[in-house]
Amino acid sequence: MNLLDRLKASIQASIGDIVFGMEDGTVSIFGLVFGVALSAPNSQAVLLAGATGAAAAAVSMMAGSYLDAESERDAARAQATCPPEKTEETAASAARIAKRLAATGVSRTDSEALRQALVTPGAMAAIRQEIAPPKPPTHASPAAHATWMFVADLFAGAVPVVPFALLPLREARLASLGVTTALLLALGIGRGLVAGRNIMRTTIETLLVAAAAAAAGVAIGRMIN
Repeated sequence: MNLLDRLKASIQASIGDIVFGMEDGTVSIFGLVFGVALSAPNSQAVLLAGATGAAAAAVSMMAGSYLDAESERDAARAQATCPPEKTEETAASAARIAKRLAATGVSRTDSEALRQALVTPGAMAAIRQEIAPPKPPTHASPAAHATWMFVADLFAGAVPVVPFALLPLREARLASLGVTTALLLALGIGRGLVAGRNIMRTTIETLLVAAAAAAAGVAIGRMIN
């Protein structure tokens, strides 16, 4: 597998981290920026607060994503190497299943035949794997999940902040609102496509969450100011 194929597989395996990271970075820093912008004396103050918040949030989300991916991998390994069930436990499980089947109307002969079949070594484990098969191995390591989370969160968090590095405070507020809204629209559409959900609904949900974060930031900014 060449570098491009590996990169593509890593993105596909980490698409959930990318979407979640972009949503978290955009919403949280959007609320922070607009709260600070109400009482800040100039764009530089908002830039400092926004950049610091975006970096801290990206590192925090990266650590959380790494630990979550590592826990899932460890759980999958434990499930794959689960020790065989003890003979007495298998017999007890088989007896309970046969009893339940008999209660539903299955003949005593058939339920007894099933009980005897279930105590065969490996039979119960095969049934459990059929009912709850182990998760397929992921193509991305915990480090890859964490890296994509960091990149997505930092990029999305930078979007509301960048205008304050380029424009005066009043103009930066409007520019930040515009570019953040555009990113949220794209993110809502992307969420709908990835999850196979209604695009209009996911877009509205994303905008409403961001609006709530901005309103909270504005409210705190007014209270402190």
